[in-house]
Amino acid sequence: MKYIYAALLLHDMGKKINEENLTKIFEALGEKPDEAKIKSLVASLEDINIDEVIEKAAAAPVAVAPSVETPVEETKEEKKAEEEKKEEEEEKEEEAFEGLSALFG
Repeated sequence: MKYIYAALLLHDMGKKINEENLTKIFEALGEKPDEAKIKSLVASLEDINIDEVIEKAAAAPVAVAPSVETPVEETKEEKKAEEEKKEEEEEKEEEAFEGLSALFG
């Protein structure tokens, strides 16, 4: 990615994107450039109009972030099932108390 950034920097400055200029950028930053990557990048950009590509990229639609789902009201069936579950729990508690009362008579 940094090689592409370097090429864009050269383009923005109006300099020619070639192996020599890309190498100078990396050397100025104190980094050893990868000659194979530089050669590949220069060859890839030979027939490309960078201004046109940037213009198309700026006009491309941006992906919309997914919206946060809002909680949906419970359906009647869900409410009924929840009520039945509560009733069952209450019945179990009552049965447990009845069993305890038999112990203490």
